Amino acid sequence: MQPTKMVAGAPFPQMSWPTVEGGKLDLASGTGWRLLVVYRGKHCPLCKSYLKTLNELSAEFEAAGIAVSALSADPLEKAQADVAKYGWTFPVGYDLTLDQMRVLGLYISEPLSDQETDRLFAEPGLFVINPGGQTQIIDISNAPFVRPDLKTLLGGLQFVIARDYPVRGTA
Repeated sequence: MQPTKMVAGAPFPQMSWPTVEGGKLDLASGTGWRLLVVYRGKHCPLCKSYLKTLNELSAEFEAAGIAVSALSADPLEKAQADVAKYGWTFPVGYDLTLDQMRVLGLYISEPLSDQETDRLFAEPGLFVINPGGQTQIIDISNAPFVRPDLKTLLGGLQFVIARDYPVRGTA
């Protein structure tokens, strides 16, 4: 099934996910600027590298007023293992469902083998939600090696926030 396309400027969908830390990841009900990185899961080495960079930049994102979080379809045990091994300091949500992947417009893949994972999973996605709850930036990929540069994104968001830059791509 082809995913739906999210609309830039639309409210972020009302969804929530449990976090490894024991809380809830609920970006639609949050306040301020929020960044959500959807990663493929424990089986993806490229995700580890990307989330390592996100972790290294998370203090800079926070200083700019942007709350950082990550999310995958992995179950708690896999997400916990990654947080413990890699020391990610931002909230990490888990149990992203197929229906939620479709609502977010994510590409969905089947595992190539049992060694990869035991379930369908989302390909990378990145969402920036502004203080009004709108999707300010949407980036969706169908491959693990195509993702926005996080340092460039940070600089762009600092520009957007400083200049009250509007949501683009709405014409």
